[in-house]
Amino acid sequence: MNREFMLDGLPVAFTEGQTILQAARAAGRYIPSLCWHPDFPPHGSCKLCIVKANGRHVSACALPAREGMEVESDTPEINGERRALLQMLFVEGNHFCPSCEKSGNCQLQAQAYELEMTSARFDYLFPVRPVDASHPDILLDFNRCIFCELCVRASRDVDGKHIFALTERGIHKHLVVNAESGRLSDTDFAADDLAAHICPVGVILHKRVGFQRPIGQRDYDHEPISQVAMEESS
Repeated sequence: MNREFMLDGLPVAFTEGQTILQAARAAGRYIPSLCWHPDFPPHGSCKLCIVKANGRHVSACALPAREGMEVESDTPEINGERRALLQMLFVEGNHFCPSCEKSGNCQLQAQAYELEMTSARFDYLFPVRPVDASHPDILLDFNRCIFCELCVRASRDVDGKHIFALTERGIHKHLVVNAESGRLSDTDFAADDLAAHICPVGVILHKRVGFQRPIGQRDYDHEPISQVAMEESS
């Protein structure tokens, strides 16, 4: 039997085991996210799905829904916190949207538009990260990584190849290729792997197709990411 919790003052039905985010999406209510994927267990790394549940800040992708729970999501306070998280993601890496092949199809960029992020606010760190063009079909630009671990999980849990991993901590954390050389060409990574298609930003790029979709025909040119996400989940 369905039970209900309140999301921004409106009831949302849920079934036992559903998280706040899962129940909200199923009910046509959008909660932002970057690291969440319906095919994988909750990860909670990006924190963009932060909500206030019964007065406590929690990750909506990880907290199970409970009967009578009062959840706040689309509020100035919560959206301000999400905007600050996005600003930190932008300054932590090297994101130059106008020259990026993923521009218009990038979830990080689209979330920034959705949440009306107009400036970075924090100082840019400008980390020194490599670009790996060794693979015949795939280019890796580590500068754009947001540490969502979707490629790590897809390669490990679906492709069965363990191609990617995150190493070190804090400001020094970065994505690596599991090869002695550190080069993608020295792995069995393939262009049809799930990990080759799951990156929400512009880290994993397919060669010879960059900029083929002109402005006006890209994923988020006509509709905000909230609308696109709800259409995809319906």
